[in-house]
Amino acid sequence: MKLDELFTFGRAMGEEGISDLHIKVGTPPVLRKDGKLIITPALPVTRADIDEIISEIADETQLKEFKRKRELDLGISIQDIGRLRVNLYWEKGNPAIAIRFVSEHIKSMEELNLPPIVKNWALARRGLILCTGTAGSGKSTTIASMLEYVNQTTEKNIITIEDPIEFIFKDKKSIISQREIGIDTHSFDEALRCVFREDPDVIFVGEIRDLETMDISLKAADTGHLLVSTLHTLNATETINRVISFFPPHQHQHIRTLLSATLLGVISMRLLPKKDGTGRIPACEVMVCTELIKKQILEGKTEFIPKIIEEGMLYYNMQSFDQSIMSLYKSELISYEIAIHSVTNPDDFERKLKGIKGFEPQR
Repeated sequence: MKLDELFTFGRAMGEEGISDLHIKVGTPPVLRKDGKLIITPALPVTRADIDEIISEIADETQLKEFKRKRELDLGISIQDIGRLRVNLYWEKGNPAIAIRFVSEHIKSMEELNLPPIVKNWALARRGLILCTGTAGSGKSTTIASMLEYVNQTTEKNIITIEDPIEFIFKDKKSIISQREIGIDTHSFDEALRCVFREDPDVIFVGEIRDLETMDISLKAADTGHLLVSTLHTLNATETINRVISFFPPHQHQHIRTLLSATLLGVISMRLLPKKDGTGRIPACEVMVCTELIKKQILEGKTEFIPKIIEEGMLYYNMQSFDQSIMSLYKSELISYEIAIHSVTNPDDFERKLKGIKGFEPQR
């Protein structure tokens, strides 16, 4: 396999909605489509194949870094294909490659079927927005849509700190500076320390990974900036607990106070297969930081948050995962099998379906 053949796979990824490509020694390339792995009919990849690809996509400095750290993240753009997020790693003594296709087209929030409250958050003057979920759950796509909405509608200075850069933005009403770890700055926390001197209105931190980055992010949100970031947490309650757990116990009450004052909301993502087989659609838990939510954060009573989210659907545009899944199912966007498999409480889901007058499950 040579680089032009890799590009052919990349082109297929863009045209057929395939999200990932995996290349390792001894097996054919493997694609991921709609969450499922597909083994290609190509010949097994050799060590020479991988060495040649790596030498063409990484420069000399990056190759030295890869040999030293045994891991490397890259972002590359290929004409007629788009943006690829590349991770180089080692397995069983051989280098391997994982590639994520990043669409050049940044979809609108309506195209992504995101909750309307997310659009309101994007236009906020200050505060903290956290987008959470497992890897591949749509976090980056969601935040890109939010930033592009700001870019199209308001005059803001947006600064992103990413590892690596994924979606490429073009200045519209706003100006956007995109900084990549390892190329434009050394680390998230170092870039964040300097960002206040760059006159930002909106700051996007690709991922909060450590105490220092979390600490500076909270302070940025508290000093009049809108800060958006991601965490690998499954829901809002876990997200709040994770934020607090970054800090030592003697600081927990101070962090609860700061978090309750700065947090606008949490959106947690899961991607579910669409009923018509045309791709996937997000099921979203949405927590808006209302006065009642702030009270639970301050008092350390996060176990009550799921119930508050469920009860806040009508007045505060909150929703639980199960409420989101119910809405997707009633709109015939997902099948009954996917819905019942994905909800937190299948029995409760069944009872609610039967309680809807004239509504019968479409099995």
